[in-house]
Formats: sequence, structure tokens, C-alpha cells
Amino acid sequence: MTCCFHLFRKKGSSSDTRLTGVDLDVSEIQNVNIYTYKELRNATAGFSPANKIGQGGFGEVYKGKLRNGSQVAIKVLSAESRQGVREFLTEIKVISSIEHENLVKLHGCCVEGKHRILVYGYLENNSLAQTLIGSGHSSIQFSWSTRRNICVGVARGLAFLHEEVRPQIIHRDIKASNVLLDKDLQPKISDFGLAKLIPPNLTHISTRVAGTAGYLAPEYAIRNQVTRKSDVYSFGVLLLEIVSGRPNTNRRLPDEEQYLLTRAWDLYEGGETEKLVDAFLDGDFNIEEAIRFCKIGLLCTQDSPHLRPSMSTVLEMLLGEKDLNEENVTKPGMIFEFVEAKSAGKQKGKSEEKGNFLLAEGKQDESSSSETMSSFATMTFTAIYDRSN
Repeated sequence: MTCCFHLFRKKGSSSDTRLTGVDLDVSEIQNVNIYTYKELRNATAGFSPANKIGQGGFGEVYKGKLRNGSQVAIKVLSAESRQGVREFLTEIKVISSIEHENLVKLHGCCVEGKHRILVYGYLENNSLAQTLIGSGHSSIQFSWSTRRNICVGVARGLAFLHEEVRPQIIHRDIKASNVLLDKDLQPKISDFGLAKLIPPNLTHISTRVAGTAGYLAPEYAIRNQVTRKSDVYSFGVLLLEIVSGRPNTNRRLPDEEQYLLTRAWDLYEGGETEKLVDAFLDGDFNIEEAIRFCKIGLLCTQDSPHLRPSMSTVLEMLLGEKDLNEENVTKPGMIFEFVEAKSAGKQKGKSEEKGNFLLAEGKQDESSSSETMSSFATMTFTAIYDRSN
């Protein structure tokens, strides 16, 4: 069955804002400016490669300047994928209805013919993946104070999504390339194309796995069950990346150091957690606070979601307002160990015990509710200079 939906139209616009073949109700979307394709083409100098600041599986991101002088980030979705339309509408629906200092601000969109474009406020310092994580080049000096503020800001944004918004929102793709930085290096969570709204009566949502390897919680990657605690796991990985200044996986390092979670746990067990802190800080950091942040990262990545704290509790621990109980810190869930062994055919027995691990397409598990919720293709925009590989 083909359905047609109308987005709100900017006054005076003559563009066709109709989308067909999309099974998603967007009738309640408000406060969204509708731009014409011509406006956005002019804003980006014809979508010039010189203005391209990011790209991903569903399109490209350009820096642009609107007629009123506002600088914006313009995310252009590929016209080939119908599944991309769903993520496009999901992102509009989620982000247009909420506002927080640690979330990106949506200015509007373009729905004209086959064009599907989102327009966000431009953030001068790009993403953590471009500027801090990995081995790329950046002129930004990330002091310990700056890193602390970024960790706290992301935690605030997630706590808002998880606990203050109704219905609550699970982001599902928290990672370094989805944390953008403004001119003052304040973090903004971006890319809500995979977000899920979770009703209060559900413990989890069963959905096909989508997201980014290295940040996926075990219960999500293996059993296709996503909860707010899945975001907590991803945040824990991100927290360790920010403290250490390295990506969660680095194949160029010795075997025992390739995986950040393994490295963090080994150092923690050996009583040498401070060695995880980025050497570029050259000792100029609060060692007690840095060690506490590492321990919080380990607590967030516990194998069982029940052992992970809520994001509001994480925020309190980051701010030093709540003590961290180290008795709750056990070896984190390291799904990549299972994934790699399975792909190499080394764990046939374990794979049978764990069930089918389908990273791209997972079976539905309806144990959470009589209503099955499913997601579609992944829409993640990885920066051109993403250094997380």
C-alpha cells in the first residue's frame, strides 16, 4: 500500500513536499522549515566537493551558507534507497520535537522530488573522530579540562534523551563521529536516523542490529535487544576513547593492545589504570579524576545491562556527586572477541550456544512485548577524516 505524507511547508514555497512509499506517520512534525532544492544548491555552491565535510552510507554532508547569512551543515541523502527515507523521517521526527544544549539543532529539511536533505546548524570543530580520536591531524589541543567537559556534555545529552523526554529515546549509534563540537568545543550529539522511541511499559525493543562495530552492546549484537543500557555501553566505549585519545580498535598496535576495552581492563586489573590516559596530556591532568572516568567507562561496558548504571547516575559519577562502587566493576562485555572468533570458524560450539549472530540482519525476538518493532538500514555519516579504523 502506498501512502503519501505532507511535511509542513515554508510560507511561499512552491516545492513539492510529498513523499511516497513511506510507512511512517509524520503528521505531528512541527517547527520545521522547508527549503527548496535550489536554495540549498546555492548555499553549497552547487554541492561543491570543496564544501563537503562528511560522507556515509546514505549520502554526504556539506557546509553551506543560507541567504540570511547562517552557516549550516547540509546532509544530503542518497536517492537510491527507500530505506533511507525512513531514517530521514525518523531523524526529523525525533530531533524536531526536542531541544537541548548537547544535541544538534535541526533548522529544516528539503523534500522535493527525490531530494531528501536535512539542514543543521554548522558546528565549527567537526566531530571527535576528526579531531581527537586516532592518528589524524588537528590543531585543537584537547586539555584534560576540555575532555572532561565533553564527557559530561555527552552524558547530559544522553540522560536527557533517556530520562527527560517522553517517550524516551534510545539513540542507538553513539560514537566519536556522531559527537560534534562547536566553536567552544561544547559537544552536540548528532545523527538520530537510527533512534528508537521506547514506551514506558517495555523493558527492551527487539530490532535488527544497526550501529557501529566496536560500540555495540553484547545483548544488542547477539540477541537483537536494544535498551537505554545499550546506549550506556556505547557511551562507556566513547568515554574510554576520549580519556585515552585512541579509537576502540587499532590494528596497527600489538595484538594485546588492539582493543581499547581489553587494554583498559588489563590495566585496571594490574592497578595501572593511569597508563590508559592519553600521553599527549604529558601528565597535565587530574589523575584521580582521570582514573575515575576510566572506571566509569568500564562500569558502563559491563556484559550484563543490569550491571550498567543509568545515564543520570553516570553523570553524577562523572561530576563527583556520586561514588563509584568498584565492587560492581567486572570484566566488560567484549563482543568483538566472539565476532572475530566466529568469523574465523574458531568457536562453533560457542556460536551454537550464543545463537545466530547476524550483524546486518537480526531475527526478531518478541519477548519484550506483543508488538514487534523493527528498524531498517543504518544511516551513519562518518566524517571524511574519520580516524576510527
